[in-house]
Amino acid sequence: MLATGDEEGAVDTVPRMQTTAGRLARLGFADGARAERLLHGLGPEAAGDLALLESLVGAADPDLALTSLDRLAEKDPGVLGALRGDPGLRAGLLGVFGVSAALGEHVVRHPGHWRLLEGERAGRRPSGTELRAELLTAVGADPGDPEPRARDASTAALAALRVAYRGRLLHLAARDVTGRAALAEVTAELSDLAGAALEAGLAVARAEHGEAGSVRLAVIGMGKCGARELNYISDVDVIFVAEPREDAAEPVDEATALRVATRLAQSTMRACSAATPEGSLWEVDAALRPEGKAGPLVRTLASHLAYYRRWAKTWEFQALLKARPVAGDAELGNRYAEAVDELVWQAATRERFVEDVQAMRRRVEAHIRAGEAERQLKLGPGGLRDIEFAVQLLQLVHGRLDPLLRRRATLPALAALSRGGYVGRDDARALAEAYSFLRQVEHLLQLHRLRRTHVVPEGEGDLRRLGRGLGMTADPVGEFTTRWRRHALEVRRLHEKLFYRPLLQAVARLPESEDRLSTAAAQARLEALGYTDPAGALRHISALTSGVSRRAAIQRTLLPVMLGWFADAPDPDAGLLGFRQISDKLGATSWYLRLLRDETAVASRMARLLGTSRYAAGLLLHAPEAVALLGSDTELDPRRPGALLAEARATVGRYPGHAETAVAAARALRRRELFRTAVADLTGHLDIEQVGQALSTLNDVTVQAALDAAIAKVEMERRAPLGTRFAVIAMGRLGGVECSYGSDADVMFVHEPLPGVPEKDATDAAHAVANELRRLLALPAPDPPLLVDPGLRPEGRQGPLVRTLASYAAYYERWSAPWESQALLRARFCAGDAGLGTGLLHLADPLRYPAEGVSDAAVLQIRKLKARMEAERLPRGADPALHTKLGRGGLSDVEWVAQLLQLRHAGRLPSLRTTRTLEALRAAVAEKLLDPADEAVLADAWRFASRVRDAIVLVRGRASDSVPADVRERTLLARALGYPPDGSEDFVDDYRRVTRRARAVVERVFYGD
Repeated sequence: MLATGDEEGAVDTVPRMQTTAGRLARLGFADGARAERLLHGLGPEAAGDLALLESLVGAADPDLALTSLDRLAEKDPGVLGALRGDPGLRAGLLGVFGVSAALGEHVVRHPGHWRLLEGERAGRRPSGTELRAELLTAVGADPGDPEPRARDASTAALAALRVAYRGRLLHLAARDVTGRAALAEVTAELSDLAGAALEAGLAVARAEHGEAGSVRLAVIGMGKCGARELNYISDVDVIFVAEPREDAAEPVDEATALRVATRLAQSTMRACSAATPEGSLWEVDAALRPEGKAGPLVRTLASHLAYYRRWAKTWEFQALLKARPVAGDAELGNRYAEAVDELVWQAATRERFVEDVQAMRRRVEAHIRAGEAERQLKLGPGGLRDIEFAVQLLQLVHGRLDPLLRRRATLPALAALSRGGYVGRDDARALAEAYSFLRQVEHLLQLHRLRRTHVVPEGEGDLRRLGRGLGMTADPVGEFTTRWRRHALEVRRLHEKLFYRPLLQAVARLPESEDRLSTAAAQARLEALGYTDPAGALRHISALTSGVSRRAAIQRTLLPVMLGWFADAPDPDAGLLGFRQISDKLGATSWYLRLLRDETAVASRMARLLGTSRYAAGLLLHAPEAVALLGSDTELDPRRPGALLAEARATVGRYPGHAETAVAAARALRRRELFRTAVADLTGHLDIEQVGQALSTLNDVTVQAALDAAIAKVEMERRAPLGTRFAVIAMGRLGGVECSYGSDADVMFVHEPLPGVPEKDATDAAHAVANELRRLLALPAPDPPLLVDPGLRPEGRQGPLVRTLASYAAYYERWSAPWESQALLRARFCAGDAGLGTGLLHLADPLRYPAEGVSDAAVLQIRKLKARMEAERLPRGADPALHTKLGRGGLSDVEWVAQLLQLRHAGRLPSLRTTRTLEALRAAVAEKLLDPADEAVLADAWRFASRVRDAIVLVRGRASDSVPADVRERTLLARALGYPPDGSEDFVDDYRRVTRRARAVVERVFYGD
């Protein structure tokens, strides 16, 4: 029966063999009519053999396979009968014929070679020893001789070598195209076959040069041959090393030995590359030797080592990574490999090693032939070189201290890098898949004509053969092109991610002993780096890096570099401790260590942060997933208030009936955003005004979220709607949008009963909400507290916690004091019912913005109150010059100047109606109420004092208004503010100078006329 169909691979059943041209075309033949003629020409049995037809149709190029079969059958008709009786032979021979016109030509020229694919031997992999023996025998040499010599150096010997070599190539290709040999097996056998050919070529050279017995010559395989990952057709890179033979019948001196060895090497190269009636094998390229083509072809081992130690360039050590003895004197070759191996794994410590390797890759790309870059499997972007260079660079940098990475072949090296944690599992898998795919395509390209090529063709037929050779049948051209481009894009992305990873430069620059951290001097070295508790640091290091887990392996990669970054931070010990604590929490997660390893900016920023700020470290310890925010500056931008509020309210809404849980979730959100702001602050991404605005917005959102939870709980407990509108008015620094990290939430509460609700019921409900709000935000939690302080309400702590609008109006009309008008300057709606909040602010406007300004008596009272605060409220023992809030020229001084200007003039000048200190000062300048120079002095002092106050919290983890007296704490504070390690006195001098100038302005503007 005949398998036919409208598409390749589709099968119909027909009663008898009907090999029409149309049906053959639908089965996959490009020329159905020609295929029909050739099939009939093979004879009735072949024409009716459905198994034969199926094998032809399954070939990458059915027309090419049928053509070669037809030509072979003319030479040896017996092949047709053998194909019918041996499915393995049929699949292997026709599979090879369908991909390789060159091997088809070889079998036609040597018809007996198809029998290499018969029976059990067709699937057996030969050993390297067997290949060597077979090719030596081909040139008439004795495989058992320690220095085999060919029968002669004639063209016939060279031709015999090529015939034997191609027979073995045919055998391997058949196993390859039928899937009986994996890619690693194919490339390894090709490399062994090349080594065997070089051994046979050297045997021919010995036959040509009678003095060969006076020298020992080793052939070192380089590149893909050395790594046992050779292509079907490739230049074979070699290096020759020679020594005089001491036990020679007639010993020679070194110079003579090198001359003899050079002639042997030249003849060996010629034996493989010379043209014969059977063609050539491949070019033998010795350009990777010292000094390249300008240097001697052969050197002694001592000469090689002297060159590498003194003159070798970075690329030469990268090339030596693949060095392996492949032919000639094995003992000498092994000594060479062992000696250069030591040099290879120290090469990464050379100055600019990483940068040199990266520059070399760019040069390779720059020299791609015009118009070929996008089709280059090897050299182009996303090609094999991208994978190989990335893998080799990672090996060379990390392999000096991790012997498990010392693999010559790309895929085993990539697997070792993944196991060791130097490359992420997903990245390694993607690169391995791409590498295997690209190598398979490369092999199919080269098998076709047995020519060295790495350029994907553009012709439809060629692309179709490639796709089908890879098992793509539905749409071979489209599917192949899509997969190739997808792999190329992913390879390029990963190449740039790994190859240009900044961590590589940092690791490469580390001294070996420092990277190991296991010498007796480690403790002293840590102390020299600035660790005050080196013994404790060593315990942390041991805890992080001990064991064989992937986590420990990645930590061993990260820590040497991070220890230096911690040392550059103000408090290295705190940094390392914080890193251990966070790693203990997150080390088992899939993304944490990968993020630090792959994104050097994250690791560097984290080290700086942990070594600077106990506050930020504490936040990160309880919200470790926030480490992801360190990846880029855009992540440090404050969230938009609307988006933040929506997230907070949605968070609370997920826990109906569970107010404590709801507020705990909202506080977790606040914890994350506090960390974002702290990082942005410490890195200079936000200035002090932006920090105050971000913190104030966050506090507004947190109060609103807690208010939502409190109202829901009160309504649930009362089993009735609240019955009143409720609003929270921000006061103090919260109202001024100038919160610091340690600020309480100064507020007032206002409510307004709904129509028909008794005022007492409404008031009781409002009190319950206010108290519940305060309770929820005061519950113990791992995040910094937000204490709600209603102390600025009418009558202070003696007055009602919540009032109605009417109650506020009555109080302010009858009892308001100047200090209350001043406090109301910062009143701002914060949370709850916006309309109600706005109503209270309108009610407060006449008091805080009096139409005629405050009276002289009120001004005098305000000045006296300020003087009394300076005298009475400054903590005992505090240095007035170094107290950021109440000290001379500090925050209070500047704020009271702005507020007095507002009380006097905002009634007639709306531009002064702002809750923010610096905005009020700028408006006063615009209204010519304040000299610009005075405003600049006051603003500088306010910003400096605010920065110091915030930095104290960030560094110590707790609030304080005084510059610390302790020298170490003062140094840490100065470092956090950007001063150098020895700049603490400069910091204090700067602070004194700035605040002294501000105090002079305060004396004149606030206490003057």
